[in-house]
Amino acid sequence: MIVFGSTGSIGVNTLKLAKEYNIKISALSCGNNIALLNEQIEAFKPQFVCIKNEKNKSLVKHKKVFVGQKGLEKILQECEDDFVVNAIVGFAGLRTSLKSKELGKTLALANKESLVVAGKFLQNMNIRPIDSEHAALKFLLQNHKNNISKLYITASGGATFGLKITDLEKVDAKMALKHPNWSMGAKITIDSATMANKLFEILEAYHLYGFKDIDALIEPKSLVHAMCEFEDGSSTAYFSYPDMKLAISQALFETYDKKILQNIDFVKLPSLKFHSINLKKYPIFSLKNEILKNPDLGVIINGANEVLVRRFLNSECGFLDISRGIFKALDCFGTLKIQSLEEVFEIDTKVREFCNAKV
Repeated sequence: MIVFGSTGSIGVNTLKLAKEYNIKISALSCGNNIALLNEQIEAFKPQFVCIKNEKNKSLVKHKKVFVGQKGLEKILQECEDDFVVNAIVGFAGLRTSLKSKELGKTLALANKESLVVAGKFLQNMNIRPIDSEHAALKFLLQNHKNNISKLYITASGGATFGLKITDLEKVDAKMALKHPNWSMGAKITIDSATMANKLFEILEAYHLYGFKDIDALIEPKSLVHAMCEFEDGSSTAYFSYPDMKLAISQALFETYDKKILQNIDFVKLPSLKFHSINLKKYPIFSLKNEILKNPDLGVIINGANEVLVRRFLNSECGFLDISRGIFKALDCFGTLKIQSLEEVFEIDTKVREFCNAKV
């Protein structure tokens, strides 16, 4: 298989499974972690390698090194493997998803932004989500797509769950990066603290499974990942310990016969409690109904969020400025109806320019 974003948390865990189950790796890509990439090259002997910046090319211990987006697309064209893991972070992963569709490849998708900004352009392709909530929904929906009244995914509440609303103004990057349950990259960890990731996952679930009656609840221990309510009053829930290797394995193998994690011991299970999402504390999530009515708004929200999270991580703005900036961007660009992929890229560029100049 092809693994793009191999040095991030999803990529590293994907390669752990590849090693354990003897899966051939034909291509790897990374951003700037060349040291780890070289270790992966030594371990997996890929045919192709791609890095983000030309200046690092001489540091890569491989004879066939491609660079940038054009390099990723050339690998997709030249590599005969038809299974692609897209674990690239952010909007930058979209073109890889689109090229994979064009070439008829199966896409194991950890890059949530692809569906958030261009879900309607990725229909009718084989997408296997790499995400604990969407993997859980996929399992719960197997053979049970009729008579469903509502779907739920869960959120941990992130690093800010235990804080009062009045404390949020003081949250800095160091505090927001302390996720209580998951080990993830910086961007998604901040998105967890603002609840932007849960807003995006709601939209992803709509594009993947076609349901709009979907909501999220906070389950702080991250042991329940999704729930399904049926019209007769019954409900199902998906339990597992919080470890992304499980969702990755289900995308890779589409089976449940390999021992990836220990099962939950229900006798020793701590008490579980579910909480509604406080929209004053997590104002970004108040956009749920609006984004489900008009999924094209995902382009504006994602573009603004990426700019503001980067600025927050660089100590250039406050924690609450992330949500404030997103609402300002929505006010500026208003309702839109995207007709083409070209418009997706044009609007994304304009939103980023606005947020960098005016927010």
